[in-house]
Amino acid sequence: MTGRGPLAVLVGPPGAGKSTVGALLAERLRAAYRDTDADVERTAGKPIPEIFYDEGEPYFRELEREAVRAAVAEHTGVLSLGGGAILDEKTRALLAGLPVVFLDVALADAVKRVGLDVARPLLMINPRQAWRALMEERRPLYTEVARAVVTTEGRTPEDVTEAVLDALELRQV
Repeated sequence: MTGRGPLAVLVGPPGAGKSTVGALLAERLRAAYRDTDADVERTAGKPIPEIFYDEGEPYFRELEREAVRAAVAEHTGVLSLGGGAILDEKTRALLAGLPVVFLDVALADAVKRVGLDVARPLLMINPRQAWRALMEERRPLYTEVARAVVTTEGRTPEDVTEAVLDALELRQV
């Protein structure tokens, strides 16, 4: 481990804007950006939906757990985690003490952002109901690992980025 760890770690459900805000935040902080979903896809050599369909969710979660472990150990910039990464107890333990921000998104905003009809394996059947159930399960876990919660409702990605900077007191840049 580098000893420093990530400047910021973004968690939240599909459609929260983790990738968009993460890239903006990294730009503002003049830091590198890393997304563990991209790491998983690179390792597997295929998109996440194909991993789910071909090998199943347990295999995907194993790849995800390793991607988060490696990223937390190696990355010193801004890090976005896949929406379900916090389901793993060991991953939650890894996040303890890190500058984690939960990007909390309302269902209506998530629908606008991802349409809930794109290739998201856990949202394929009755996406609105699946998203609500997913959030009932995950909200306490997102809150558990977060140093701060930033609501994205009615905010532009730039506004959310500013709120994350304020929440983590990262105004040095």
